[in-house]
Amino acid sequence: MPITMRPDTTPARLRLDLALDGLADAFGGMTARADEVQCDCHWGSSAELALLKTPDVPLAPDLLRRTWDAPDWADHGAVLRRILPQFAGVLVGGEVEPMFGMYEVGRSFARGHWQLWPTRQSSAVREFLHAWWAHSLLDPAPAVPVHELFALCAEASSTTVPWLAVWESLDDEVPDRHLAEAVAAWEYGLLGDQLPWDPWDDEDESGLRGELTTWLVRHAPTRLRTREGCGTLLHRIRLIGLSGPARWEDPHWPGHRY
Repeated sequence: MPITMRPDTTPARLRLDLALDGLADAFGGMTARADEVQCDCHWGSSAELALLKTPDVPLAPDLLRRTWDAPDWADHGAVLRRILPQFAGVLVGGEVEPMFGMYEVGRSFARGHWQLWPTRQSSAVREFLHAWWAHSLLDPAPAVPVHELFALCAEASSTTVPWLAVWESLDDEVPDRHLAEAVAAWEYGLLGDQLPWDPWDDEDESGLRGELTTWLVRHAPTRLRTREGCGTLLHRIRLIGLSGPARWEDPHWPGHRY
């Protein structure tokens, strides 16, 4: 007898569904600028560009990918507004596969300067990102791994603070498991005093990294101390909070025998 999966009707999922509806309402009918251009050789055809100037026509997956990923639109914000309802849906479904990481999607949001859009539009984007983040933290198997979504949200907003605040407020087994997985993914970069993803604004890397490392050193040990198999991660977090010789001469520095 086949197993029927129960639909996700949690408050977090209902909030996310409402946020997706909010994007459709705020950005339905949007188009790229009439004078927007692109390179026929490297981006796509004039017929594909014409679709971006036509409202509400679904884009093929490859065209959608080339559209959000292109770094050289004359008005990236207008292009992003054109694709947002469809783009958000495939993002939530885990159907977007950037070449290097989901932080690339966050950089696309940043290039669109969405926080400067009219209030109705910027509020819809903000609610979508927050609803998606909150839902993923509580989902045992999110379509986009939490550490990848965190990088997306941090790049999109140029801050880690609100996303870490939500994580801090959810004291539960599932978000704690996501935290252990995130530390495992991040510790190599952070021990090298680098963000564990490629930031859009290199000058702001130290700010984002400082926010993240301060929060991890302050909050992660308490949450991970009782989790099985986290002993090495706890040492890594402690080392992230050190600097200079205190870090690399510590007996728990990677490569030392202890």
